[in-house]
Amino acid sequence: MAGYKKRYTQEFKDTAIQLALNSEKSTLQTAKELDICSKTLYGWLRDYPNKYNLQSNTKTTSKQASSQSLQEENMRLRKELATLKKEREILKKAAAYFAKETM
Repeated sequence: MAGYKKRYTQEFKDTAIQLALNSEKSTLQTAKELDICSKTLYGWLRDYPNKYNLQSNTKTTSKQASSQSLQEENMRLRKELATLKKEREILKKAAAYFAKETM
């Protein structure tokens, strides 16, 4: 099969690039999971900034933005958890109050 070249759709390429950029896994590991040659994925990543007129260090910037959004979501979820704990305590007290009243 020497000389056989696989053809990938643009949608597959774009998905693979986004997965490689946004994943915590290495590009090599992402290529293995997608069952493509790592050199192919590295080539797509190398051409990605030029194709979309982006600055270099896209992977680093993307991971930093992803990390920041995860931190923001974590803070939001912690606040929501605290609110829910307070509501649960209020409901426990109300349930105990009404249970006493019916006896």
